[in-house]
Amino acid sequence: MPARLNLPIGVFDSGVGGLSVLRCIRKELPHQDLIYFADQAHVPYGSRPLEEVRGFADAITRYLLGQSCPVIVVACNTASAAALKTLRQTFPNVPFVGMEPAVKPAAEQTHTGVVGVLATPATFQSELYASVVERFANGVQILQDTCPGLVRQIEKGDLKGPQTRSILEKAIRPMLDMGIDTIVLGCTHYPFVIPLIEEIAGKNVRVIDPAPAVARQTVRMMESHHFLKSSPESGTTTCYTSSEPEMLSGFIDKCLGMPYPVAKLTWKGNELFT
Repeated sequence: MPARLNLPIGVFDSGVGGLSVLRCIRKELPHQDLIYFADQAHVPYGSRPLEEVRGFADAITRYLLGQSCPVIVVACNTASAAALKTLRQTFPNVPFVGMEPAVKPAAEQTHTGVVGVLATPATFQSELYASVVERFANGVQILQDTCPGLVRQIEKGDLKGPQTRSILEKAIRPMLDMGIDTIVLGCTHYPFVIPLIEEIAGKNVRVIDPAPAVARQTVRMMESHHFLKSSPESGTTTCYTSSEPEMLSGFIDKCLGMPYPVAKLTWKGNELFT
């Protein structure tokens, strides 16, 4: 089957966090067109009921499919935990790539047998997380923290200020006292504060960012379905937000250093409109 041209990969998150996945996909697929949606009108998802998050994910998927996206990347741990199974049932012919807390590699690599996981309440409460821990964390002690307020700080672009540091220190220092040697990032927002996490945790603690693995899985999905763009031209990246475009564009400029265009989508009931 010949490769189809100009089919953009659809990527979405509650806010800016999924950009940590987007930048890895862009690195892996420099010629592919990408569409990113940040549902900043509803950020954070982590404290919302799972059924509400499922509704958001369904509507966003429908919008991205309307933009001819053949593959959807749910670049949000909370949305993956809440909605990925339902999305695959609702859209059986659509390939989805989701986020899964990297408990398996952490359990395989830890030397102390103690692993810290930073994620949102919704992720910790999900069947997906429970399943991952049950399958892969046998004999490993898992310490958890929801880092209250951290997503908001990252959304504001505050990646190393006193309040952001305080949130992370409160989460990480008790884990260090318990002997962790590995930290799993269970929220796509958190890779943007890896330098601060590493500073607090020290050089003997490994921080696992799942974004590169998700990007590689996206490549495999595009290849297996013959969706890769055959043109040698650089791919475009178009970004949308359900809040004010200046919020997202400011973060992109500051943290990615790339001037991606940002436009606004509006929620009307359970649908998104330009």
